[in-house]
Amino acid sequence: MNWKKAIVAVPLSVGLLVPTFQVASAHDGEHHHPHASVSTPASDLRASLDALLSEHAFLAVVAMQKGIDGAEDFDQAAGALNANTDDLSAAVASVYGEEGGAAFKEIWGSHIGYFVDYVTATAEDNEEGRQQALAELDEYTVEQAAFLDTATESRLKASELEAGLKMHVEQLVWAFDNYVAGDFDKAYDNVRHAIEHMYEPGKGLSWAITDQFPEKFENTSVDTPAADLRADLNHLFAEHAALAVLAMQKGIDGAGDFENAAGALNENTADLSAAVGSVYGEEGGAAFEEIWSSHIGYFVDYVVATGEENEEGREAAIAELEEYKVEQAAFLDTATEGRLKAADLEEGLQMHIDELLLAFNSYNEANYETTYNTIRESYAHMFGVGEMMSGAIVDQFPENFEKDMPTDMPAAGMGGAADNGMNAAIAWTVAGLISAIVLTQVIAFRRKATQE
Repeated sequence: MNWKKAIVAVPLSVGLLVPTFQVASAHDGEHHHPHASVSTPASDLRASLDALLSEHAFLAVVAMQKGIDGAEDFDQAAGALNANTDDLSAAVASVYGEEGGAAFKEIWGSHIGYFVDYVTATAEDNEEGRQQALAELDEYTVEQAAFLDTATESRLKASELEAGLKMHVEQLVWAFDNYVAGDFDKAYDNVRHAIEHMYEPGKGLSWAITDQFPEKFENTSVDTPAADLRADLNHLFAEHAALAVLAMQKGIDGAGDFENAAGALNENTADLSAAVGSVYGEEGGAAFEEIWSSHIGYFVDYVVATGEENEEGREAAIAELEEYKVEQAAFLDTATEGRLKAADLEEGLQMHIDELLLAFNSYNEANYETTYNTIRESYAHMFGVGEMMSGAIVDQFPENFEKDMPTDMPAAGMGGAADNGMNAAIAWTVAGLISAIVLTQVIAFRRKATQE
């Protein structure tokens, strides 16, 4: 296939890449600020690409671990990764036509095959095979970069794309090599960096597309403080779901890297709590962390009880999760001054709980098709949570999200290392952002819950 020729002609229409993640509306009309919004055609595109690209990194890590372990669910993990490729290719096709999507799929799919070759060679202690796979991955980065350079009419430069793609390859290889070597601390550091890094190509590619077809996205920008906030929260919430699933699997398997997987999940909690604290102050962040951490502990209790075949313990953990749901919803309702409604939040939190429990229970019962379908649903669901939460914050503090928008390509393209800190959009000075009344309500709620 001559893919360069295939993507030169622009298709007649450019659809939204994947369906927007819908959440229950939590905004009263009186709160609406139209000039600062997290939900625009451009930011929806960015979120859609972020979801697929970051999920790719997570599923690739899981599939490579399952492959080297000879795990029973390897085929289903690999199937989920291939389903992600199908979705990503359909997204590309919605912009660059069916031939463009097919060309992308052929190239993108090849690098997944080369990772499989690398895992196979490692299992066989075949150093020559490992080096061959790495050489093929190097060739892939050149071909993929050339495709995207051509598709975006050089809005994304091949040389910069190659650097970013090479980083993606290296992060997955490092995560895998460290896992095989038993250096699990490094392995999970690499896992987190690999997931985070994919939000750069999500931003870069969405910028290129919206710049290429501005009328299709109502001339909105992917590079706004509100869109950055949404992306940051999407990243942390989705990573939470991914790491929770992985830690629960490792726990029931008695895996040697359980503590490290759980540690990565706790680091995610710390980062998420810092993000909340950057908006609602140190006390607000600490209160959020205490509540949020509790539900992770209840999931651990559920896993332990399952391992012990203790049905009473499982039911007790579920009851604790029910109480957590109410407490977390009340916290966020209060903090956002009613922009997020407790009833809607409870419904969303229950969905999150149900998804993680189904993913775990089906895994424990060896119903792996259900496991990986549910993992994907759980991951996607958290992008709705990020949109909802960021929307409430932008509506609450619109003055922090109304600045002149840049017209050049954002710095976060396909190349370079991801910023390990939170984006500047939520790193503003927090003094005075939230009233003493709201903080007092939050702290009083926590104290009451503790006393009860």
